[in-house]
Amino acid sequence: MAKGGGAHDVLETKTERAPVTSQRPVPTDLKFEKPYLPRALEAVDSEHPKGTLNHNNQNYTVMQQHVAYFDLNNDGIIYPWETYKGFRLIGFNPFISFLAMLVINGAFSYPTLPGWIPSLLFPIYIKNIHKAKHGSDSEVYDTEGRFVPSKFEEIWSKYAKTYPDRMNFRELLQMSEAMRNAVDPFGWFANKFEWGFTYWLAKDEAGWLTKEATRGIYDGSFFEYVEKSLKQRAVLKKKMK
Repeated sequence: MAKGGGAHDVLETKTERAPVTSQRPVPTDLKFEKPYLPRALEAVDSEHPKGTLNHNNQNYTVMQQHVAYFDLNNDGIIYPWETYKGFRLIGFNPFISFLAMLVINGAFSYPTLPGWIPSLLFPIYIKNIHKAKHGSDSEVYDTEGRFVPSKFEEIWSKYAKTYPDRMNFRELLQMSEAMRNAVDPFGWFANKFEWGFTYWLAKDEAGWLTKEATRGIYDGSFFEYVEKSLKQRAVLKKKMK
């Protein structure tokens, strides 16, 4: 018989002997179908149980959709110059776009290659993007690139302390620190790099990163939204001249 046993709730999500479980509560009453079930095609959450409306998933997994925006010629391969141009299309300056190209294609090309021989062109193969999943991440993508709704909801339950559906930069940093796995320097860097770009791109005018914008980053629909908005803004500027 276990020592110190007593009445307990098998569904309890926190305990006083591990204060962090109270500091980072998990959602317990998600009101959409099977939130624990990884979705291959749609990034769903409490507010969007059917995913992003009018978003063409191309029969890609959600993780594949996340990167497919940068496949400018739709051949299933993302070359460095496509990464660079994609970042320019969503509003990043040449220096940041070049840096993103170096880091993204430099780090994630080899794991996605169909063979063992490296390519000096540093292509990223979308069909194998799940092989580029790294440690110290949010675990919203599973190891096959599917979207896990309960993990996405956990982000906001655990780390959005001021408002339930948005985070400021301080809360974002706290989240990225909490996600760190032991002895994982590459994962630590990749985590900070990815969330840093996400915040920079998707924060609103008041400096908040919203839940909906983040969900759009996960399935790539936010990239399309930003590009369209920038083009519309450019057209309006021309008309005003």
